[in-house]
Amino acid sequence: MEITYSPPPEIHITPILLEWIPRFAALSFTAILLFSLTSAAAVEISYSAHCNDFVRYPPLLPNPNPPITSPRFLSLRRAHVYYSVNDGNKDVSSIPRSLSFFSQKAFKTQKDGVFKIDAILSINRIGYFRNSTRRGLRLVHFRPPRIPLTSGELRNSLSFSLGGFWDSVSGKLCMVGTGFGRLSSNHVVLKLDYLNSSSIFSSLVNGTLESLDVNSESGFDLKSVSILGVNLRNYRYELIDKESEINGFSLLDDMTNVSLGVEYSGERVCRYIISAGIAELEYQNDCNSVNCNFLGKGNGNFTPSVMNFNKIECLEDGRVRFLLAFGDFGRNGYQLNFEPNVTLVSEGRWDRKKRRLNMVACRIFSDWDEGFVGECLIRLSLRFPSTWTLRNRSSVMGELWSSRSVNEAGYFGRVTFSSTKNKNIRAAGLGYEYMEIENTKRSCANKTMQKGEGGKYPNALSSDMRFDMLVTNKKVNDLWGYSSPLFVDKEADFSWQEKQNLSVINVSYVLSLASSHDFKLSSEHMQIKSFEISAEGTYDSERGHLCMTGCMYVAVTPKKTRWGNSSSSMDCEILVDIHYPPVNARNVNPVKGTIESTRDKSDRLYFESFEILSRSIYSGQAKESIWRMDLEITMVLISSTLSCIFLGLQLLHVKRHADVLPSISVIMLIVLTLGHLIPLLLNFEALFISRNTVNFYFDSDGWLEVNEVLVRVITMVAFLLEFRLLQLAWSARSSDDGSQKNNLWACDKK
Repeated sequence: MEITYSPPPEIHITPILLEWIPRFAALSFTAILLFSLTSAAAVEISYSAHCNDFVRYPPLLPNPNPPITSPRFLSLRRAHVYYSVNDGNKDVSSIPRSLSFFSQKAFKTQKDGVFKIDAILSINRIGYFRNSTRRGLRLVHFRPPRIPLTSGELRNSLSFSLGGFWDSVSGKLCMVGTGFGRLSSNHVVLKLDYLNSSSIFSSLVNGTLESLDVNSESGFDLKSVSILGVNLRNYRYELIDKESEINGFSLLDDMTNVSLGVEYSGERVCRYIISAGIAELEYQNDCNSVNCNFLGKGNGNFTPSVMNFNKIECLEDGRVRFLLAFGDFGRNGYQLNFEPNVTLVSEGRWDRKKRRLNMVACRIFSDWDEGFVGECLIRLSLRFPSTWTLRNRSSVMGELWSSRSVNEAGYFGRVTFSSTKNKNIRAAGLGYEYMEIENTKRSCANKTMQKGEGGKYPNALSSDMRFDMLVTNKKVNDLWGYSSPLFVDKEADFSWQEKQNLSVINVSYVLSLASSHDFKLSSEHMQIKSFEISAEGTYDSERGHLCMTGCMYVAVTPKKTRWGNSSSSMDCEILVDIHYPPVNARNVNPVKGTIESTRDKSDRLYFESFEILSRSIYSGQAKESIWRMDLEITMVLISSTLSCIFLGLQLLHVKRHADVLPSISVIMLIVLTLGHLIPLLLNFEALFISRNTVNFYFDSDGWLEVNEVLVRVITMVAFLLEFRLLQLAWSARSSDDGSQKNNLWACDKK
């Protein structure tokens, strides 16, 4: 039987429908819809005509032939693609994209090792991330739209439903299919070299995606796409075992005592590494006399300044695979793209005794048509520091070096790296050492507040110390972010346990700020979208006063050096001053504060002071508010339900005794009907909650919204019943021609 495919039917989903569907229901609905669309096929694209010379069409096994439904059976994640788009006004042929591919079903055939595959392929713009300043804090949060219906993620994605065959012996895969939605008239052929098993040298997947008919109306002029991805099947770890046997990672043996161990390997190690985000590179002194271009000649003169770990796989025995992506400091974001000539492919293993991850890395060579792995001359070792300070809060630190000697070709100098973000996930056992407390006390001496009369301020070990905030100055007025303790005294801020009540206590903080657009802290600073301040100081719980010295990495106008741009430096002349309102105040007051540069205005790192304002409320206030709202909603539900019951009984009564209808006061019914109608008009948006507007919410906001909608629905039912009773009474009185009619209207007027 010939395999043929036609375009899946186009589905239109209106914004109102999306807003009414809860998040979990929307995901389930999308999955079912996608599955049903991909399983539908009609006779249009011939597999034999386009793929028989690549993987010959074999007959399927007779039933029962249960499918293999695991997406991991055959898949690609964030593969690099290159294609040209014909656009008369703009050349966008060099814009990188990523490609994802996963099998939905795999069936055995009558030929050994050959499988029939049904799959979904998606091409997305690399580096698209939804903007969010939320960090999962308690109390009141800033929430962006839940379903951005016009997001770049929707506009810039291409999805195709594919079907074909994969020969696991030769590694050849050929599939034909059609696009979804506006690409329903686009027919494509996918060809991949995907081996059933691989080592680091054969771990790349090469292939092409060809368009059989270009449809300009779809908005994409797609002709031929070159694909370069990573094989995810049956990987053999070879180089790391050989290198470990010859003790090739002894360079960092002396760092064991200052590193954290990880009790469980595999996924936990990877989670710590990935959560660290971007790591900054630092070229050591020997780079002044020797070559330090570890990426090789294929990348020209590009010298990276940052690195990112993109996970391929992490096994429970501690073996891992990563793509090491490199870029420049000026890029914003938490993940670098997979671009072959500036990416290394690596394999490694966690060493429990030495408390480090050892890795062997290889260069990727690509000419856009095909890529391959070679020159595995790079060694890498990373660790998790056991102690943080104000100036050193790297959750991941490590080093790159060459496996060759100085006199051999391909040697490069030492390069160290360290993460710069204060991430949420940290290894257990992490400690903190206060290094700037005395300097902070001197700087904060003139900031001391008078003790409040009768005021009770947040406990240093309570969740009330965390808050979301709006930060502004003369140049930037829309910075959103959060402030959260990292350590209180010597205790990591992982659990909020009430301990001894100290008046003044040492604390360390992280303040993270971001904007929706690029901005400059000063004329000497480079444009950024976000920055983070590490701070340590003292908190006075009797006055609600938090004063700290802050440090942040700043991007200034780069000074060119032989290896890299010295565009990043640490500015530790920052003073953060925050005043908490009393927790027992009658009125809800905001948290206020400032972020000041203590440098002279003539200094190139000086910036205008920022004002901090937070409307986050304390946990006690939040509980009281939620309790009060729950009580109010419960009373409204009870009263509205009783109204519905009594109105139903009245309608039943007048149905049996129609003669009493003219005697019912119409004015009274009009007033009661308006009493139900006015709340509906004032709160009509509660029935159609917009997810494209920014709002504030509590942790239990889902239940609050459900209760609000339930109240409106019951109120609407009461309104309809009341209106029906008014209609019956009005009709009965209008149909009465006797003198009693005038008397009844006169009574209503009185």
